[in-house]
Amino acid sequence: MSQKIIAVIGGTGAQGSFIVRGLLAPSADGSPSPWKVRVLTRNPTHHRAKELEDLGVEFVQGSFMDYDAVEKLFEGAYGAYVNTDTFTVGAAAETTAAFNIWELANWHKIRHFVWSNQDYAVQIGAYNPMYRSQNHVAKGRFGAFLSAQPNPLEGEGTLWTKFTVNSYMEMLSFFFAPEIMPDGTRVFFGPMNEDSTLPLISQEDMAWWSRYTFDHPDLTTGRELKLTSAMPTLREIAETFTKVSGLPATYRLLTMDQYFSLYNGKEIPAATAVPISEGGMSWETHFRGWWALWRDNLVERDLEWIKSVHPTMTTLEQWMRDTKYEGYMTQIRLLKNSEDHIGNLRRKSLAEGTEDVDLGY
Repeated sequence: MSQKIIAVIGGTGAQGSFIVRGLLAPSADGSPSPWKVRVLTRNPTHHRAKELEDLGVEFVQGSFMDYDAVEKLFEGAYGAYVNTDTFTVGAAAETTAAFNIWELANWHKIRHFVWSNQDYAVQIGAYNPMYRSQNHVAKGRFGAFLSAQPNPLEGEGTLWTKFTVNSYMEMLSFFFAPEIMPDGTRVFFGPMNEDSTLPLISQEDMAWWSRYTFDHPDLTTGRELKLTSAMPTLREIAETFTKVSGLPATYRLLTMDQYFSLYNGKEIPAATAVPISEGGMSWETHFRGWWALWRDNLVERDLEWIKSVHPTMTTLEQWMRDTKYEGYMTQIRLLKNSEDHIGNLRRKSLAEGTEDVDLGY
């Protein structure tokens, strides 16, 4: 059977690179994947693109705002996985791009369109602007539109899936990394309440779900897949860490003001192409809305259903054991913007006399 092409937007990022690997992995019975992958990238010579090229990925050069390039990407493709980058173009431009990409997908007769979605936080929070963060606004708004579209399983037309994920478990080695105190105690912290949970999905699980989504359109289209691997509190993260590593750990619940006082450079634009003076959102404003979503437990996940579909999904304990996690900030280049060092964001320490950490953002 000839392989069908999945066109991927965002394929060299932290999420997309694992989506691609999941699509290309051999089937459960050891047979070759039924999918080939074509990725849209601005820079096909970037080492992330080269790593995918070694797996047999083909590339179309351009950005998701370049609609001629998007059309070329979609030519002859069966499916599309679309993960547009809010943190480059901003919420307004991303929303416009999402509609244009959807229309082009239909024009090019893409059969299965998968939208990398975020929970529509403002809507979930009764439209309280306190919950506004740019990626949840853009992706959630378009996701709401997508939910109203037909899903013609029995006829011609474009099927759709909302692939809703939030933070990567690997962020425990970057943005969520604990403070390591002089005595070696790891302090996990954030502007959270005692019962606040943080949905975390491992990159391996994202890869698994991407393959499942395209392999089973009868089960995955016309719906939102609300995915996660675990939903721990800060206390549970600290306790699991000590159980796995044997190292001391605790947690600290901060107010929003306490948390953001730790960051120098927080006035930078959250989207690199949209200055504050032109209506852009600052990094601090974005993440205040983002953290409020988790603090107030607005996001729910059906872990029983997730495990029924994916029985070998990653647990927090398993991930810590598999990665030999010790709480160090080893994944500072996890996000492509951080790897490319597009900003000057630094995190101050909770402990006196300890150097700030350059987050590369």
